Amino acid sequence: MQSFNPPKRTLMGPGPSDVSTRVLEAMARPTIGHLDPAFQTLMDEIKELLRYAFKTENKLTFPVSAPGSAGMETCFANLVEHGDKVIVCVNGVFGTRMVENVTRCGGEAVVINDDWGTPVSLDKVDAALKANPDTKIVAFVAAETSTGVASDTKALCKLAHEYDCITIVDAVTSLGGSELDVDGWNIDAIYSGSQKCLSCPPGLSPVSFNERAIEKIKNRDKPVQSWFMDLNLVMGYWDGTGGRSYHHTAPVNAMYALHESLLILKEEGLENSWKRHTDMSAKLRQGFADMGIKYLVDEKYALPQLNTIIIPDHITDEAAIRTKLLNDHNLEIGAGLGALSGKVWRVGLMGHSACQANIDKCLTAFKAVMN
Repeated sequence: MQSFNPPKRTLMGPGPSDVSTRVLEAMARPTIGHLDPAFQTLMDEIKELLRYAFKTENKLTFPVSAPGSAGMETCFANLVEHGDKVIVCVNGVFGTRMVENVTRCGGEAVVINDDWGTPVSLDKVDAALKANPDTKIVAFVAAETSTGVASDTKALCKLAHEYDCITIVDAVTSLGGSELDVDGWNIDAIYSGSQKCLSCPPGLSPVSFNERAIEKIKNRDKPVQSWFMDLNLVMGYWDGTGGRSYHHTAPVNAMYALHESLLILKEEGLENSWKRHTDMSAKLRQGFADMGIKYLVDEKYALPQLNTIIIPDHITDEAAIRTKLLNDHNLEIGAGLGALSGKVWRVGLMGHSACQANIDKCLTAFKAVMN
């Protein structure tokens, strides 16, 4: 065996996205102890930068030392108690994972289904809240990675709060790539991932909880079933007031990378990043339209950072096309998941990958392999 040297790819799938040299260089800096005072300074800066990215003043805003799925589980494990009724909106794969989390936490999931590729229906959620007045939580995916559709996060949160429900929002694909306002939209608990529009290597999950959510966590009848994800313990590790308590060994070098990626986001400006993703997506959409390729999602609901295109009828082996893109052009795109398997391709324009050079390469490669 020899040292592993990965091939140079252009990552335009549903994540991870291309990582800039600047972030990779940050990750290669010398490792220090996770309780080193210098690292504690870095932790404080990461929290501040995440508050900027989420648009929140929430004190409990930090990255879980694990990928986005762990961020999801952190939210559900801490907020869902045994017997709690939770309305879960399902319009793709990741909504179904929310249902699984509710069930494993001992909660009762009331599932609201919408067609894959369409946003969550406010009318259906309203009807479910009326029919289930004892609902404690409303959970939904803001940006469904399996379909490329955006739901109206602001309106859904407003509706949930009219019925005195706490909201849990999946922003794994939206953070940094499309409009998100945790405080302005009054989101109670939210989670994301480092590897999408933040263009950081996979392995960290930014989360944020407001005071209403923290109050529910602190007043649980029983302890959180997961020791590692129990925020009553984790708070003491991420809160620098009065000194930090040891909880776990944070992935120090991964934190360097996240810090650098968040610096890059702030230097560009949050709104500028949202606009860049929108502008690049419009160019990619036009290029696919010129080739006769159609999108799954109506343009007014489509995510700019995750473009789901319908596989043309004449393609009989879609996996062979993806393999050819990878082998001949070093271009990675994503396959369809679940009910959309074999029906769509998912083309990401996330973070560092959302640029004109990648669009040009993608369209050129598609023309070559489709011919």
